[in-house]
Amino acid sequence: MVLLSSVVERHQDALERAHGHQLLPSHRQALQAMRRCRRQGSDLMVLQCSDCLSSVKIPHSCGHRSCPHCQHHESQRWIERQQAKLLPVEYFLVTFTVPAELRPLFWIRQRTTYDLLLKTAWQTIDSFARRDPRLKGITGAHAILHTHSRRLDYHPHVHLIVPAGAIHQQRRRQADGKQWRWKARGYLFPVANLAKVFRAKWLEGMRRVGLSVNAPIPRDWVVHCKSIGQGEKALVYLGRYLYRGVLSEKNILSDRDGMVMFRTQDNTGKEMIQSVTGAEFLWMLLRHVLPKRFRRARDYGLLHANRKGLLQAVQLLLRVVLPEPWQPEPKPPIRCPQCGGVMEIAAVRVRLLRPPLR
Repeated sequence: MVLLSSVVERHQDALERAHGHQLLPSHRQALQAMRRCRRQGSDLMVLQCSDCLSSVKIPHSCGHRSCPHCQHHESQRWIERQQAKLLPVEYFLVTFTVPAELRPLFWIRQRTTYDLLLKTAWQTIDSFARRDPRLKGITGAHAILHTHSRRLDYHPHVHLIVPAGAIHQQRRRQADGKQWRWKARGYLFPVANLAKVFRAKWLEGMRRVGLSVNAPIPRDWVVHCKSIGQGEKALVYLGRYLYRGVLSEKNILSDRDGMVMFRTQDNTGKEMIQSVTGAEFLWMLLRHVLPKRFRRARDYGLLHANRKGLLQAVQLLLRVVLPEPWQPEPKPPIRCPQCGGVMEIAAVRVRLLRPPLR
């Protein structure tokens, strides 16, 4: 397996020559983090065995959310949190895609456009749920922003995992009046209408935040909507890309003679082998590094963290056994290479002692 840190070390200079004028501060921070991730020469962490008292020093991981080495535990924690909110209903995966004419705008105004894309997608679903003659209520969604296609091209879009139902509040004084309403199995909302409303809300959002483009904006936009059963598999699939970059290291096949060969998939799921220069490979990955502290995964409606009471009311209506308050699973222990005992952290950020220059 080829380490991404070694690819960065070998081709960063070429990347600077080819795309230095396009690199953002977030790109340079990601490069610096991934280059030193678990490599000799970075700061060390000292672990000591609680049984035999032997100690070892290991290089620190970088902890960057775009590094394929790191954040596995955080990704699993997100999946577990969302699984605790699942309802015994049918779920749909709704994907909102912006036309290619808007991608240059997305690139130069990333924080604004990504935020607007997430909010506009949810506002579209929310408006349909409130006006649907069968629902007329509040639904929810797990929204995840993606900036890449399967071939790793720059392709901003957002996935929403939506339950096929809504909580309806009846207007009467003598009782609470909450009622869960279901959609017919296998159907959520008409995608053509979703696309039209999404386009209208996006244009209004652009006007509101002061964005504009010179290219003509197409009239027909693309929205996909498909049933995903109980929703658990979709959460696991989308959760893989939240914190671990867009390409795992097992898919980097070789790095020799200035060329990097890697494996991706086309839109049909067929395996593809691509080979590009090291500089272009790094640039391909860096295009999907998000602005600092930008949240690509958000919960809306009755799944939002501020509406725990509403979610619990839905769970009671659907006779769901309320789960225990979610607690993160502890990280797996590091075992001693000598006796197999549990290693404990004795010191962090220990710097290597380098010999003086002569």
